[in-house]
Amino acid sequence: MIQSQLLFVGAPGGMELMIILFIAVLLFGANKIPELARSSGQAMGEFKRGREEIEQELKHAVEEGEREITAQDEERVDA
Repeated sequence: MIQSQLLFVGAPGGMELMIILFIAVLLFGANKIPELARSSGQAMGEFKRGREEIEQELKHAVEEGEREITAQDEERVDA
């Protein structure tokens, strides 16, 4: 019975979101909420750009490694 209940734990519903929003307004004030949302959006954008740059670097490194391996294989065949 407990295991089946754990499967249904999901995202908060409407009432839970209202409570979270109310607590956020109490903690930060109504004027700070848009500022916090903007800064968190910018941080997420920077994180995404950084992740994409790392993925591109890894992709290029793999491609260069594959080129080196094929070049070594061709040298062995020619020798």
